[in-house]
Amino acid sequence: MTSGGLCGAATSRVAPAYGAGFVTAFGAHAVAANLAVYAVRHHSSLWQLGILLGVYDLAEVVLKPVFGSVVDRRGVNAVMVCGLVAFGLASAAFAVAGSGQWLGAVRLAQGSAAAAFSPAAGSAVAALGGTRRTGRLFGGYGGAKGLGYLLGPVTGGALVELGGYRLLFAVTGAAALGAAAWVALRLPGVAPAARSRSTLAALVAQIRDPGFWQPVVLLGAGAAALSAGVGFLPLLGARHHLGPAVTGGLVSLLAGAAAAIQPWAGRLHDGDRLPADGPPAALLVAAAGFVVAALVPGVATIAVAAVLVGAGVAVVTPVGFAGLAAGAPPERLGRTMGAGEVGRELGDAGGPALVGAFDAVGLGAGFAALAAALVACAGASSSRLRRHPAEAPVNPAGDGVLR
Repeated sequence: MTSGGLCGAATSRVAPAYGAGFVTAFGAHAVAANLAVYAVRHHSSLWQLGILLGVYDLAEVVLKPVFGSVVDRRGVNAVMVCGLVAFGLASAAFAVAGSGQWLGAVRLAQGSAAAAFSPAAGSAVAALGGTRRTGRLFGGYGGAKGLGYLLGPVTGGALVELGGYRLLFAVTGAAALGAAAWVALRLPGVAPAARSRSTLAALVAQIRDPGFWQPVVLLGAGAAALSAGVGFLPLLGARHHLGPAVTGGLVSLLAGAAAAIQPWAGRLHDGDRLPADGPPAALLVAAAGFVVAALVPGVATIAVAAVLVGAGVAVVTPVGFAGLAAGAPPERLGRTMGAGEVGRELGDAGGPALVGAFDAVGLGAGFAALAAALVACAGASSSRLRRHPAEAPVNPAGDGVLR
């Protein structure tokens, strides 16, 4: 079979995991992007809005390593299906009840469910990808999540206008339940690998291994750039008298660039055509985007900044996940992917927090600080990442399924 046919078959196998990735991005951002409107309509305080926004991410940070270990013990498929079903039921509960008193609890439940199926989906992509397709498959997975980031806010806003927040949660719940059925019916079985005894010394050794922390640095830095770009480039545009349509287009431009370039970057990685300094250079590209936005703010330059940030994120994300999977022992794949996801979550929260910390000085200073942090992360991850697993977690038949 040709390499293109092999890649197509592999993509078909992991497509249900792509669906799970889309759900976690779409479901989270469709709701989060419209919580401010909800807070205004219900006269909620900024403190209450912050709790509603943060409780989802807090659940993910705390629980992703836990559920990653559950994936190693129980297998990918069961954890992913249970997590998606739990996400769907939590969303459906609010669609039925419709009471704002339950919104915080529902967001907590959604975040907890996403903490289960998100590392499971990443583990499925790593396990089913084989030794030479991990980068491009993670590129496709990142593209699916990017599509969720792109469609979530605008679709969520349209649903709220059409039928209120009950309709929004009903649709996100239906998407999760549909993805659960797809995984249950179409995702090949990925059985847990034989486990060795886990010790604190082994955990410390894994964390200290550059094969672990360098990909995590890449993933965290990419998430920081993405979240800060999505959150603050529109604010910069609004301060220069750009309307909502234009600022929304800037977000779409950034997210679209990130989604479109990821599969291409993954293919370069798998073919050993991505230079060793490619991922650090990509972080420098994202940093340059923030510098451009800070120094020469305007419609054209903010658009250029959005593309630069999106392109930088698009390169480091699949390469980071592929490097993480390549360095993971098969029996610790779920825990490793869960820990990598925590790195992304910390970057997702830390990027905007760093920019916001410079509020008294100005947005330009915040962008400069973030650019400096991205440059530092580029330096920390400058050595060559492991590209392929030393021992592929696939069966001798070569179909990519763990038995």
